[in-house]
Amino acid sequence: MKKTFILKTEYMTLGQFLKEVDVISSGGMAKWYLQEHAVFVNGEPENRRGRKLYKDMMIEIPELGTFFMETNASDAK
Repeated sequence: MKKTFILKTEYMTLGQFLKEVDVISSGGMAKWYLQEHAVFVNGEPENRRGRKLYKDMMIEIPELGTFFMETNASDAK
């Protein structure tokens, strides 16, 4: 499932993103989650919780869906 995620700041880290989309319940779980589950940023595997996510990036979590980072709510689909 494709979804749009609205950034409220210039960027956010992958760990913050996982918490925002309710994949993990606390920031401390990000390292564990990325070791145990596949997460792709712009089609490339990613395991760094501090990876910065900017507008126009695509994050794919196979169990959850594909997210497109946007900055303007009017761009949401």
